[in-house]
Amino acid sequence: MKQVIGISLGERQQDFTLRTELLGQKLQVRRLGTDGNVAEAGRLLRHWGTRADAIGLGLAKDSGNLADGGADPRRAARLRAKVHHVPFSNGERLADILLEWAVRHAQSTLGHYFDNARVLFFSGLAHQKLALSMAEYTPNLRFADPVLQLGSPKLLSSLDALDLYASGMHYVSDWVPRRLVSGPLMAQWAQYVLKRAACHATVLVAPVHQLDGLGLEELAGKTLITHTVNEARLAAFKDKGVHLVIDAAPLVQGHAIDPSLFDAMLLAATGRHGGDLVDDDYLEILGSEGLQPRLLYPNGFKRVNRFAFVIHPLSQEYFKKVQPVEVLSRVSPPLLMDSLEKVMAYAPPFVYSRVEGIRSPTGVEAEGWLIAVGGTPKEIMNHSPEFTYRRLLAAADMARKLGAQIMGLGAFTKVVGDAGVTVARQAPLPITTGNSYSASGALWAAHDALLRIRLLPRPRGKERVRFKAMVVGATGAIGAACARLLVRAAEEVYLVSPETAKLLALKAAIEQESPGAKVVLAATTGRDLPQMDMVVTATSGAGKKVLDIMKVKPGCVITDVARPLDLPPSEVAKRPDVLVIESGEIQLPGEVHMKNIGLPRGVVYACLAETIVLALEGRFENFTVGRQIEWAKVREIYQLGLKHGMKLAAISGVHGEFSDEDIARVRELALAARAVPKSRPRPRPRPTAPARRRAVKA
Repeated sequence: MKQVIGISLGERQQDFTLRTELLGQKLQVRRLGTDGNVAEAGRLLRHWGTRADAIGLGLAKDSGNLADGGADPRRAARLRAKVHHVPFSNGERLADILLEWAVRHAQSTLGHYFDNARVLFFSGLAHQKLALSMAEYTPNLRFADPVLQLGSPKLLSSLDALDLYASGMHYVSDWVPRRLVSGPLMAQWAQYVLKRAACHATVLVAPVHQLDGLGLEELAGKTLITHTVNEARLAAFKDKGVHLVIDAAPLVQGHAIDPSLFDAMLLAATGRHGGDLVDDDYLEILGSEGLQPRLLYPNGFKRVNRFAFVIHPLSQEYFKKVQPVEVLSRVSPPLLMDSLEKVMAYAPPFVYSRVEGIRSPTGVEAEGWLIAVGGTPKEIMNHSPEFTYRRLLAAADMARKLGAQIMGLGAFTKVVGDAGVTVARQAPLPITTGNSYSASGALWAAHDALLRIRLLPRPRGKERVRFKAMVVGATGAIGAACARLLVRAAEEVYLVSPETAKLLALKAAIEQESPGAKVVLAATTGRDLPQMDMVVTATSGAGKKVLDIMKVKPGCVITDVARPLDLPPSEVAKRPDVLVIESGEIQLPGEVHMKNIGLPRGVVYACLAETIVLALEGRFENFTVGRQIEWAKVREIYQLGLKHGMKLAAISGVHGEFSDEDIARVRELALAARAVPKSRPRPRPRPTAPARRRAVKA
């Protein structure tokens, strides 16, 4: 039986002895810690240098870090020089392979896990190969080498910066006296800067012993990439709120084996010396032994995906929510507010709110950021699409730096220009406009309202509710999608748009998709509006009058999807016997925390809900872009929403949520209005003969 010894500067209490078989060779493996005592490590090396069949020396490549007490990195070379006659390994080469394998295994197994993640390497010099691999998934890489080696407050933020540092760092370290950077004060400073950087990262890459000094504030919610995590450390990570530990070390008989020790086991089993093993050997050995990196969840399975969503003010009134502007608006002339509106259109994007607490029934969570751009619909329409594209791309760059994995466009930003196509092509992360769920939510809310108002004849058996529907703005992205879905439920669907050619093409497409559908086209709403049981307005008229609400049938359900609304409160107030709802807002699952966006707590617009659903599902792709919405995607996002616990929020109108009493009142007024016969115009009396003669003379 061959004897394999692993000598580590780690704690003695983690020592173990085991017997195992590797590549047909029986091995006795011992791990010996020294509690950081370099002299003791040297004594053990001299002792076992003539007795063991292979030795692994567990010294981190970045052991000269200030976080390790400022030890001289040349000590490793002095210790290695004490071993002459037996195969010896420090595991550096195998550690690189195992760590890179662990990252790729996690990315493949968990699906897009590291996309746009904010990754902090405690030492980029020690993990350059791993950093190159991680750069395939995210550009948000930061390296703490200057902090831990020189006490600098500045971290490196790119691979190019790391290369420059690697080429010139030795000049600085030779010039600066060691005593200036290795004292306790500099070590404390380095630890402080490191903790602050860890708080802003989502993934930490570090030797496991360097993570011991971090607490709940730095590690809660984090993913750790390391190796040799034993049960005691895993329990500590649980208490500190760690989500996921990716351990690259092989597990043998319940013990996580340090790469240096495992490499020594391979040397003993193959009978080779250090440096004789090549990549082909590692591939053959690791594949044949069935070893895999470990994905450990200290607090049970937990995954948090990240999103961003672009919002903008819908009118000058939204600026008044900012306290200084609100005070100014009371005393300033309207001209000043008009000037402020123009100036805000040029303002750079900023984070309006953090969104947290979204939790799907599947166990996946989502968090994100609402990023505001300053242009109102009026200003967006007054500028070229390229003006808005530049601001959206700046918002996308901000979202990428924040770590978002997908970004949604809200309100007018999703319809300007080519409806997200250009932004999706140039943005550094996937884009969706949310129009698929907006269409789904609009019809979801309208159908629910039709059932609750109870004015249509009840269907018999499995028969569908028979009603007539109209889509105003049918050639728009959301309008066309609503039309495609309504023809599957309504008896007749009337499509209204001034774009005649587009209407004809839309009708042909719908009739091909849904044979037997009854579709009527119109350029305006006036002729057919009084017959409608449901009306969906989905225009981009920016305040233009799109229908005469006085001609609407009593009890009609109007769903206003447009932003700004097609029907302002003054118009809605004219018809208390009509139910006007503001599209279909969505209730998010979980205890949601974010700033007020004009809706009840936990309720969001459907376009924002689409972005969140895609984040929860891990579908980081350009889902809905362009003016043509596929009805299959509308149906898919609806089903995904149900899977992740999305619910139709309480139906809301221009004055807030409709209660059951409110809907009952609308129903009563509608029934009363329908019961009153329409007054016929009195016929004019026939003029008498003298009157006719007088008219002729005149």
